[in-house]
Amino acid sequence: MNKKILGLVSSLALVSVLAGCGATATPTTAPSATEPKLSGAVIVDGSGTVYPLMANIAENYMTDVQDEVSVQVGRAGSSAGLKKFIAGELDFADASRKIKDTEVAELVAAGKKMDANIMEIKLAYDGLTLVINKENTWATEMKAEEILNMYTSGKIKSDDKVLWSDIRSTWPAEEVKFYGPNENHGTYEFFYEGLLKKENLVSTVNLQQEYSTLVDLVSKDKNAIAFFGYGYYESNMDKLNAVKVDFGSGAVEPKLETIGEALPYAGFTRLVYTYLDLDKAKANPQVLDYAKFVVSADGAAKLAGENGFAPLPDSVYSGYAATLDAVK
Repeated sequence: MNKKILGLVSSLALVSVLAGCGATATPTTAPSATEPKLSGAVIVDGSGTVYPLMANIAENYMTDVQDEVSVQVGRAGSSAGLKKFIAGELDFADASRKIKDTEVAELVAAGKKMDANIMEIKLAYDGLTLVINKENTWATEMKAEEILNMYTSGKIKSDDKVLWSDIRSTWPAEEVKFYGPNENHGTYEFFYEGLLKKENLVSTVNLQQEYSTLVDLVSKDKNAIAFFGYGYYESNMDKLNAVKVDFGSGAVEPKLETIGEALPYAGFTRLVYTYLDLDKAKANPQVLDYAKFVVSADGAAKLAGENGFAPLPDSVYSGYAATLDAVK
């Protein structure tokens, strides 16, 4: 890995670098090696789900395009990252959910307006994935309604001590161990607000900050179930299995070929984003240049699939590229 990333991981206390629609246009190409050399830093933080993709884009940019630019990528969580972004501490804020109206209002209070000062960039599609222990041979396929009901407080048992047999009588009479990412993460917010419609999660759920902790917990308990982004499951297939979800037309396996707003896994599909401070891009050439790389053919369009995300139509990326080309 590029020595800059290793140094940045240490300095920011980060861990190591660790998703469909048809194309309608061709995105712009990556910056030419003949372009002027740039230097300085680009500061990115936010979503742990988006982290592997953005870190990979950053590494490629520093290795292949501008080796004197230091792109620092963190993963504090979508909400935490946007809080820093609103405070003016970041150039980019990654998010696994759309910016909230309250956050937009906070930006306005800080003198920033969407579109005029802040650019929303849709990076890719992600599929919320339910993962189970390798020894769990019964819950390999579930209805979407069963998943949401079992995670909703009081829906199945008043004390939330749900047994697998409470979901289907033929399943073991053993207590389900619920896991998920904590409130710092956009994944939690997508699940709680988008899927559970703000109904409380079961009181027995164990929420964690680190996705690696969730993987470890589920891999060691046959009664465990957790939710997080498809990309993190893809990189841990040797330790976990994914639940195939029936949205009404048969069980669908989460994978790049099924994740998308018009594809079979649409019920648990979401967009992931990065938000760019246009004022910082105008003032710092390296920030603008990196933004152009993110939406280029060598950026998210190419690297999404390699990191467990389904890329967007090429026309989306090329539209962003045109907008950035006009930034002065």
